[in-house]
Amino acid sequence: MKLIYQHMLGFLCVILTSVAIIGYAELDYMKNSVYEQNFERMNSYARTIGQIVTSEKNSTDAALDDNFLSQLQFVLRGDHVNFRIYNSKNQQVYPVTGEQTRLSNRVFSMMRKGSEIHIRNNQQSSEMGLTKLAYTGVLVPWRDSNKKLLGVIWIGSTVRNVERPLVTARHNLINAFIVTLIVGLILSWILAYYSTNKIKKLSNATKKVAEGDFDVQIPSKGNNEIDQLAGNFNRMVRKLKQSNEEVKAQEERRDQFMADAAHEMRTPLTTINGILEGLKYDAIPEESKPKSIDLMQHETKRLIRLVNENLDYEKIRNNQIMLYKAEFNATPVLEDLRAQLTHNAQNANDELILTVPKELPIYADRDRFTQIMVNLVQNAIQFTHDGKIEISGKRFEHATELKVKDNGIGMSPEQTKYIFERFFKADPSRARLGTGESGLGLSIVSSLIKQHGGKITVESEPDKGSTFIVTIYDQGYEQFITKENS
Repeated sequence: MKLIYQHMLGFLCVILTSVAIIGYAELDYMKNSVYEQNFERMNSYARTIGQIVTSEKNSTDAALDDNFLSQLQFVLRGDHVNFRIYNSKNQQVYPVTGEQTRLSNRVFSMMRKGSEIHIRNNQQSSEMGLTKLAYTGVLVPWRDSNKKLLGVIWIGSTVRNVERPLVTARHNLINAFIVTLIVGLILSWILAYYSTNKIKKLSNATKKVAEGDFDVQIPSKGNNEIDQLAGNFNRMVRKLKQSNEEVKAQEERRDQFMADAAHEMRTPLTTINGILEGLKYDAIPEESKPKSIDLMQHETKRLIRLVNENLDYEKIRNNQIMLYKAEFNATPVLEDLRAQLTHNAQNANDELILTVPKELPIYADRDRFTQIMVNLVQNAIQFTHDGKIEISGKRFEHATELKVKDNGIGMSPEQTKYIFERFFKADPSRARLGTGESGLGLSIVSSLIKQHGGKITVESEPDKGSTFIVTIYDQGYEQFITKENS
């Protein structure tokens, strides 16, 4: 069954059930009221007749002549009222018929005690005998001032006459029920359509998302649960779109990396294979063999570096390395780094400047700190030619800040967004110098800094250079470390 019909059925059931309960309660109340009013009326008649009877010498025989009772019956018949009278000996004295009826011993005993009995339907009660028509009435004893039983009167009206207002009320209730059914159908359809229309929009939007359309958005202006669901759906789609774009970007960078890696590995492998064949067949002159061996060693180191960077990144990303953190002076490490990389900087016609105090305390793993700074400086050399690269450092409260600033090609905001992701290259078309050709250098830097409980940021503008800012906190002040999942 469709949801709209389920909602309609639910609304309709609630409406009709409510009407049925109210109608039943009203009819039951009205029925009880009608019978109570009839009992009061019959009691009034019975007492009035009793007063007439008991006023004549405290005896029923004096006043109960047939002529008087027949006239009384004629008057009451216009009000659909009939009665029977029994004397103190439980003998029916009016109306006089061929076969006289008597009250049961139990009932007559109750009359002696002065009890009154209300009978709703004599055809459903054992207190009175059966009649052609169903009657409802009362049995009332007449007693004198000494509480002596003088007689009993049964006076009643036909059930049909008493329940005539109930029949009218039932007809009115049926008409109201039919009208309510029609109006309920219309209202339930409107309410169900309003509710299910939003769900239908959600269903269609979900189908589009499943087909790869992440531009779907559902209007949500209200504050009900469905509007909240629509709002959550919109946020989910935006996140999915962002994730999908990032996945695509990762795939593109991975494909580019595989192509670059294949190209970079093919060149040294081809060189090594050629030299080995030359050595095998003595095709290389004796004086050229040392140079050829050096070339093979250089190309082999390139392959080892490419593999090691990948293995190193995986270990760092999965927290499989141990950091041996201690406090030391970072200045000597930075001076050694400048001496080590000055040759690479000169090859690019760059000036390498170090601006640090004599004492620059830092709490870190010395080897991994060196690895971080080497990667950052190598990255700056790679994208700076005929420029300046400045390494600076200073202390803050509970932290050490280091900067690597260059005036190279710089980056756009879109490039800085992904610069620390695996395989990303800001300018893959440029010639590569030293390390960094795999697109893993800055990813390793970011992972190592996070494992130190530090942070790294970048400021860059195209053609104006870049500045990488590293903050390493003192012991006990590290930031919360999260395991990378990228």
